[in-house]
Amino acid sequence: MSETDGTGKWVDAGLAELASAGVDGVRVEVLAERLGVTKGGFYRRFKDRRALLDAMLDVWASGRIAAIEQQTALNGEAPAKRLRSVIKLYSERQNPQGIAIELAMRQWARSDAAAAEAVARVDAGRMKAVQSLYRGVGHTPFEAEARAMIFYAFIFGESLLFLGQAPRKRTTLLAACAAALTEEAL
Repeated sequence: MSETDGTGKWVDAGLAELASAGVDGVRVEVLAERLGVTKGGFYRRFKDRRALLDAMLDVWASGRIAAIEQQTALNGEAPAKRLRSVIKLYSERQNPQGIAIELAMRQWARSDAAAAEAVARVDAGRMKAVQSLYRGVGHTPFEAEARAMIFYAFIFGESLLFLGQAPRKRTTLLAACAAALTEEAL
């Protein structure tokens, strides 16, 4: 999608609406109102609503895969250090909008084959990236896959918890989890 032709604005508005109202809330009229434009602007960029939904899936999936590839790139760091950095990044930087989109995508994937394929692509990309770090510290492919699954479950599960703990205790707890996930002594 070309940002200069305005499609990016429609996709962004669609993702924001998806996060707040689910896929059924992503309607041309709602988005046009949100953007302060007419529906005609939509139809100059997209054939129909399904074309917008497909663009949203593509932008979301490619963005999430690119993000995890960038975040797990070693750039001269040891794999264990990179694992700790990724845990710290995700646990310290709460992104309510990103989590809302993630949850809405997964809900949508329960009833739409294209959404299910996009979510599966993102999951596979995330698992592959984290598995490569675990293989880099010496784990077998199977062990790396199992550890990546635990890592992934922690990263996303932790972001969904409403912990009533003081920030200092939460930070200490997350550091202990990071140590456990990277096999350091607690």
